[in-house]
Amino acid sequence: MPARGGALKGRIALITGASRGIGAAVAERFAAEGAEVYALARSEDGLAALGARIRAAGAAATLVPLDLTDGGAIDRLGGTLAERHGRLDILVANAAVLGSLGPLGHLRPHVWDRVIEVNLTANWRLVRSLDTLLRQSEAGRAVFVTSGVARRPTSYWGAYAVSKAALEMLARLYAAEVAKTSVRVNLLDPGVVRTAMRAQAMPGEDPATLPPPEAITDSFVALASPGCRRHGELVRARVGAWQAEQ
Repeated sequence: MPARGGALKGRIALITGASRGIGAAVAERFAAEGAEVYALARSEDGLAALGARIRAAGAAATLVPLDLTDGGAIDRLGGTLAERHGRLDILVANAAVLGSLGPLGHLRPHVWDRVIEVNLTANWRLVRSLDTLLRQSEAGRAVFVTSGVARRPTSYWGAYAVSKAALEMLARLYAAEVAKTSVRVNLLDPGVVRTAMRAQAMPGEDPATLPPPEAITDSFVALASPGCRRHGELVRARVGAWQAEQ
């Protein structure tokens, strides 16, 4: 990744789902912008690859292998950040799972439970653990990654659509609760992006026709910046310069 302008210099950022896709692209971009990045994901191999890319670009990141379904681990993470820094400047709540697509009546209970746990409950646990740290920042910023299916009933998207609709309400409630503080909370809809989840949901689609995750990182930087004044909003990612592969 090319050197950037340092828009996030000195900012402490935690990014979930950072081992691949959008989360990895955001972690690399934030590191290039000067942030002290904590990259969280389940995949240790994916995190190791991310760390290598960030180091090769002349930056650094702290890799955090953690399963978001482990609420106790999320609580301990908050404690660790409090001890090290006493604050958190940026939370990017990106991690999500698709589950299985199909009629609601055909979903298996364990699939439903896992999607809700990762996509919704884990984000509540993050708010519970990190709220105080975000308030300690001079400009705390929380960005929750959502999806168009949260607002547009689409047959067969089941637990994923329900979880994202509930996540949007969680983020809006949190935004209302911190409205009189320096914390700014927003939702970001990345739109159609070339990711493994997109390929899982749309197996017949040609990934080369879709913008890569790197093309939408400008929107994350804007919402994470100290100067951001947007609050309680749903923001649709802006796609940067990109041309479909021929």
